[in-house]
This record gives sequence, structure tokens and C-alpha cells, in this order.
Amino acid sequence: MHKFSIDGREMAYLDEGQGPVIVFGHSYLWDSAMWAPQVNALRAQYRCIVPELWAHGESDHAPSSTRSLTDYAQQILALMDHLNIEEFSIVGLSVGGMWGTEVVTLAPQRVKSLVLMDTFVGLEPEITHQKYFSMLDTISDAQRVPEPIIDAVVPMFFARNATNDSPALVESFRRKLATLSGEQAVEVARIGKMVFGRRDQFEDIEKFALPVLIAVGQEDAPRPVLESYLMVDCISGAELVQIPNAGHISNLEQPEFVSNILLEFLAKHAH
Repeated sequence: MHKFSIDGREMAYLDEGQGPVIVFGHSYLWDSAMWAPQVNALRAQYRCIVPELWAHGESDHAPSSTRSLTDYAQQILALMDHLNIEEFSIVGLSVGGMWGTEVVTLAPQRVKSLVLMDTFVGLEPEITHQKYFSMLDTISDAQRVPEPIIDAVVPMFFARNATNDSPALVESFRRKLATLSGEQAVEVARIGKMVFGRRDQFEDIEKFALPVLIAVGQEDAPRPVLESYLMVDCISGAELVQIPNAGHISNLEQPEFVSNILLEFLAKHAH
């Protein structure tokens, strides 16, 4: 794990392989390890860089100057400058896609291609916005993730049969939420408010002129397939792939399927 110092804080990131650069964005409540199957599949041909979101993995808490995903996208560009990388592609899942589109808007000439997975870059629908903010307030006040919230959150990340099909994956995520505590829990909740209080990027994505692949688990509960259709309609030339038997963390539920669609798309557009 490497560290990059910016705005007085340390951002952790993985940097593996050689070739055209792919920047991966992981999901909220996960870390760079989430992308391990895809990094393993791609690093023979690509340089895979996986920054860890503030307050996630080995990254420090967010600097006080970081108030939105736009601010975070600026910090990702600063990381690219630090590594002397001019051009790169982005593969972003969930919040990774939300900040990924912000990077394209800030520096369209630098991003060669974009993969948006299990994400939505419009406003959070009002009903889920209220529900998530109320959960985040509870986590922040309790300085931990109370059991009823763990019970509500864990199934949201996976396909319906995940407890049978991927029990270890579900159990390790549950344990991770249960161990979140103290200032870490407060800081993770602060990032959550940036994610679910994000701005509407639809007017920006209508201007995109780069190759875009949108992929979504067919059983994704928090980011249903319909939302991916709305984005495909908005982005000229975008392609849509539905991932069978997968929920929100589709790349871990169907690692081979996802690695293959990435290899196919990036072979055409990342070079």
C-alpha cells in the first residue's frame, strides 16, 4: 500500500501492474481489497491504481476542506499529477462511479474511458436520502453501527441468495460493519453524507464524449437497473451490461464475468 499526502492527510492507494493506467473506485463501506479479483485479472496488461476513500481502508479521515465528491475528484487528479500520469481510464463502482464522473467533468481530456458499475449520478431519491441520512446520524451519535442497522444494511449489498451462494463474503462484510467504532464510525458517516447528499450530474454527463460502459447487477437493490437505463439514455454511445445473479457488489459476486467485460471494454478503449 502506498501513501499520498494531500491537504494534510494521507491517502492510501494500491499501484500494481504495468501498461495503460486504470483507476478503480471502490464502494462506500468497502476498501481497495474489493477490487482484488479484477486487479489480478488486469495487472498483466494494465497499471491498476486503487485509491482508498477517506476514512476507508488505510486512508486517513477526510481533510476538513473535503466537503463533496467534487472535492474528492480534485484530490484524485492531484494523485495522478503526483504519479506523473496524464491519461487514464476509470472503473468506478457505487461511490467510485459518482466521483469518477466528477473527474471526467473536471478533466475530460485526461480520461480515456469510463466504466460505471452499480452507481447513479443523479440526486439520491428523496425517500432513500432521508432513510440513509437518518442511519448515518444514528451511527455518528452511537459512534458505532448498531445491530438493527447492520441487519438492514448488509442484505442491501448482495443478491437475494447471497447468504447461500457467497456466505463468506456476506459474513466478512457484516463483521467489518460490527467492528467500526469511535471516531472512525463518525468519519465514515461524514463521508456517507457526501455520497448520499451528492449533486445531480445529469447535465454534465450529457456532454460526455468518451467511451462509457455501464454495468449493473440485476439484483442491485440500492441502485436498481432502471437507474442505469436512465444514465445510458443520457450518455451518447454508452453501452449497458446487466450482471446476472449479482447485487450491489457485483464484481465480488460475479468476479469472472466482471473481469471479462472489463478486459473486453478496456482492450478497445483504454490504450
